[in-house]
Amino acid sequence: MLELLDRPVGAAARAASLADVDRLNAWFGGYALTLREIRRVAAQAPGRPLVVLDVGGGHAAFAARLVRWAHSTGRAIRVVVVERDPETLSLARRTCAAYPEIALVRADATALPFAEGAADVVATSLTLHHLEPDGVVAALREMAAAARCAVVVNDLLRTHLALALVWLVTRLLRCHPISRHDGPLSVRRAYSSAELRALGALAGIERLEIREYRALGRLVAVTG
Repeated sequence: MLELLDRPVGAAARAASLADVDRLNAWFGGYALTLREIRRVAAQAPGRPLVVLDVGGGHAAFAARLVRWAHSTGRAIRVVVVERDPETLSLARRTCAAYPEIALVRADATALPFAEGAADVVATSLTLHHLEPDGVVAALREMAAAARCAVVVNDLLRTHLALALVWLVTRLLRCHPISRHDGPLSVRRAYSSAELRALGALAGIERLEIREYRALGRLVAVTG
């Protein structure tokens, strides 16, 4: 079953739902957990600009946060947001208008238009659960090829607790109806650690470290 944001929706509804995603990522580990892994990689490659691909980067909210972090630490950075939906990219242009460090590319996660080793880190958040298993394999293969140092996957954890948490939070916070529909469905569509590890192996990824954050309903997988 497709999520509503994977279908054509009005611009205002899409913007409102993506704003909900931004808020929930900020509060429940979507941004902090990914940023922690990127900071770890950055520490291993000092003295040169950090290049990050944000695959399925939506309206560039995380990319903007990443640039602000780099500014606060004096680190040069270049972030490329990859997004397949043209309406979402239009929203991203507004988000990153004040950030010349961010570039936008329309492309699919399963067919990235980048050379091998194009970025230090390839990150993706809340993207893989939108894909069928063969799409996940293709996306992981593409991201691993584009990454010099690491791929960071941040997605929902498919547990009863996460399902209840997402259902409750999207209603308590009076999220948009799209968010109230898609949030629980996203949890149901999410891949377990074992499933993601198996798909990573099919993509040729030999080492995939996976950590579960059950209280946050999150799973983070890192190659290395």
